[in-house]
Amino acid sequence: MSAVELAFVLAASAAAFTTSAAAGLGGSLILVPALALVLGAKEGVALAALLLALNNVAKVVAYRRAIPLRASAAVIVLTIVGSAAGASLLVAAPEEVVGPVVIASIALSLLFERVAALSTVRLGSAPVLAFASGATSGFSGTSGPLKGIALRNLDLDRFRLAGAASAVSLAGDATKTAIFAEASLLGTESIVVAVCAMPLMVAATLTGRRLNRRLGERGFAVLFWTVMAGYSARLAFG
Repeated sequence: MSAVELAFVLAASAAAFTTSAAAGLGGSLILVPALALVLGAKEGVALAALLLALNNVAKVVAYRRAIPLRASAAVIVLTIVGSAAGASLLVAAPEEVVGPVVIASIALSLLFERVAALSTVRLGSAPVLAFASGATSGFSGTSGPLKGIALRNLDLDRFRLAGAASAVSLAGDATKTAIFAEASLLGTESIVVAVCAMPLMVAATLTGRRLNRRLGERGFAVLFWTVMAGYSARLAFG
């Protein structure tokens, strides 16, 4: 990785970490395409998982008093199961079929998102959406809007929603990172990038948490649904 590419990755990381800390999710929306552009699909997804897992440690510490473990336990567990399944599929898939399968998983994710938006389906749908979001995230690097909808179904205020999203994201990203590391998708270069990004994680997490507190419920709703719109646009247009 050249100096210019490293600078690009770190700039994308800072934007991803700040957005994720403020809204609770959305980091992969920025980071995965940036890393895939520099490293390719498999390596980009793997490094994004490592960086987001480390960043989510900082987020969990920042939101530790606002994490509703009892309310989000089922979502966390099913996200782990789904992430393990999706990441294992990515590792096993031949390089030439990764692209088509990612497109298929994105289409399936969009279908789930639209079905889940129906009020008759939303009730009690959080566990199902959690597994689906973990699986799509494990394979394509991002869960699309599924994780956000699953968490919204828990009826949490903005601070507890960000706390729950941080815990769920940490669980999923840590699971993916372990599988990718075992499959040798994370090498020395990935560790160097992670070390360089660590100061950004702390600064971006503190900035994002401060932004979350200052936005108010209406402002947070705008930020949250802006991120969700970004996810949906990425699903729609690849």
